[in-house]
Amino acid sequence: MGRIARLFTPYRLALTVVTAIIVASSIVAMASPFLLRAVIDQALPEQNLRLLVWLVVGMVAVAAVTSALGVMQTWISTKVGQQVMHRLRTDVFAHLQRQSIAFFTRTRTGEVQSRITNDIGGMESVVTSTATSIASNLTTAIATAVAMVALSWQLSLVSLVVMPPAIYLTRKVARMRRAITAERQRELADLNVTIEEGLSISGVQLSKTMGTGAALIERFTESSKRLIDLELRSELAGRWRMASMSVIFAAIPAVIYLSAGLPATAGKLSIGTLVAFTALQSNLFRPLMGLLGVGVTLTSSLALFARIFEYLDLPIDVADPAHPVAVDPARSAGHVRFEDVTFRYPGSDSAALNAVSVDVAPGSTLAIVGETGSGKSTLAALTARLYDPSGGRITIDGVDLRDLRLADLSEIVGVVSQETYLLHTTVRENLRYAKPSATDAEIEQAAQAAQIHGLIMGLPQGYDTMVGSRGHRFSGGEKQRIAIARTLLRNPRVLVLDEATSALDNDTERAVQRAFDELSAGRTTITIAHRLSTVRDADQIVVLDHGRVIETGTHHSLLQENGRYAGLAA
Repeated sequence: MGRIARLFTPYRLALTVVTAIIVASSIVAMASPFLLRAVIDQALPEQNLRLLVWLVVGMVAVAAVTSALGVMQTWISTKVGQQVMHRLRTDVFAHLQRQSIAFFTRTRTGEVQSRITNDIGGMESVVTSTATSIASNLTTAIATAVAMVALSWQLSLVSLVVMPPAIYLTRKVARMRRAITAERQRELADLNVTIEEGLSISGVQLSKTMGTGAALIERFTESSKRLIDLELRSELAGRWRMASMSVIFAAIPAVIYLSAGLPATAGKLSIGTLVAFTALQSNLFRPLMGLLGVGVTLTSSLALFARIFEYLDLPIDVADPAHPVAVDPARSAGHVRFEDVTFRYPGSDSAALNAVSVDVAPGSTLAIVGETGSGKSTLAALTARLYDPSGGRITIDGVDLRDLRLADLSEIVGVVSQETYLLHTTVRENLRYAKPSATDAEIEQAAQAAQIHGLIMGLPQGYDTMVGSRGHRFSGGEKQRIAIARTLLRNPRVLVLDEATSALDNDTERAVQRAFDELSAGRTTITIAHRLSTVRDADQIVVLDHGRVIETGTHHSLLQENGRYAGLAA
C-alpha cells in the first residue's frame, strides 16, 4: 500500500487541490437539508413567499456549485490518474527493454503483453479515481454525519446500527475479490499466450501444416469459458453484498419513523427535522457504500499491483556499468579479444563455452566453425553482450564489454543473424530503424551496397511498400539483404555474422555473400558458419567442440593438419 501511495507523490499539489474542492463541495452540499427543513417548518406553514423564493434559489445554487466543483474535481483527478498510468506503463516497458535475452527465452510473449495491457489496464479505475473517491466519500460521510447529529443526535444513534454489518460484509467480499482477481489475470495471460501463438503468421503456418487448428480453438474456448466463470464470481461477490446493504439501509428510515412515533419521543421532533434527517440518512448510504466499495476494489486490485511490481523488481542481468568507460564508437579500431571466456546458461549443468581465448586483430576476419551445439552462436551472443560471461572477459580495444555503455557497444558491434526480424511497416522504416536520422539517400546507398536496391524499386510502392508481418512477403535471402542494408546504416566497426546464410540456396547465398563482402570491408568480422565455403578466405579460423577451442589457423593450414576442420571440410 505504501508503494502504491508513492506513485502519487509527484502529484501532491494536485491532490491537495482536489481534496480542497471535495471538502468545499461537501460543506456546500450540507446546506440542502437545512434549507429543506426551513421550507417545511417555516416558509410553507407561514406562507412566507419571499423566504420560500430565497430558500428555493439557495437549493438551486447549492446544486450548481456542487456540480461545478464536481467537474473540476473529476478533471484534475482523472489527469493525475492517467499520468500515474502512463508512468507505470512506461516504467514496465523500459524495465523489460533492459532485461537480458535470458528473461525473454524463459518468459512467454503473451505473458509479457498481458502484464502491460490487461494488468495495468485493469488498474485504471483504481488509479484514476481511488484517492479522490476516498476523499470525496469520506468528507461527504463526515459532513452528513455532523449534519445528522445537528438535527437529532438521538436519531443519529439509531442510524449507526448499519455500520458493523456493513464493515463485516465488505471485508469478506474484499478477500474474495482479491483471490478471484489474481486468478482472472493469470487466465487472461494464458489467453494472450494462445492468441500470440495461434494468430501470429508463424503460428498460423504451423497450425495449418500440423493440422492443430481445432485443438487451438478448443484451447482458446476453454480458457474463455473459465474467464466467464471468474467474471461471474467477481461480480456476484459484490452484488450480494450490495443487496444485503440495500435492505439494511432501506430498513433504517422505517426504524427512524418508528422511533419518532414512540411515546417517549412523540412530539419532540418537527416534521421538517424528520424529513430532513431521513433525507440525510438516505444520502449517507451513497458515500458509505462508496467508501466500502473502494475498499473492496483497492484490496482486489492489490493482485494487479503485485503482478506489475513483480516485473518492476526483476533484476537486470546485463546492465549499464555504474562508471562506464568513455569511448567514441566512430574511432573504435575493432580489436576484439576473448580471454578465457566461460559461459553457462542458467539452469544448465554443463558449460556452453569453456576457457575460450581468441585474439581478433582490427580489420581482420575470424571464422568460427564447429558442429551443432559446439558454442558458436553463444560466442556471437557474448560478443554483442546479449549475455555476460560466467568467467573470463571479452574486450574491444582493451576495454571490457561490461565497462562500456550498452548504447556505445551497439554502435561498435553490429549483428546479422540467420533469423532476420522485420517490423510490420514500410521497407524504408525498417531500414531507418537502425539509424532514425538516416536520409533517404543514405538508405538507398545502403540498399545498393547490400544488393537489394533493385528488388525494392521493383515493389509496388518501392521503399514505401509494407513488408507485412515479420517480413513474410520476402524470401530468406531478400530479408537477409535488407538486414545487411540495415546494419550498413549503423556502420559498426565490429561485425558479427551468425550463420546468416545457412538456410539459403547456393544462388541466393552467392548474392548475399557479395553483400557481406561489401559490408565486411574495413571492419573486424566474426563469422559463424556451417558452410565452410563461406569462410575459406578468413584470416583466422577457430574450430569449437563442446565449448572448447580445439584448432586455430587458416583454411589451408587446418586442412594440412588433417584434424577436425579437415573432417568438416570433407
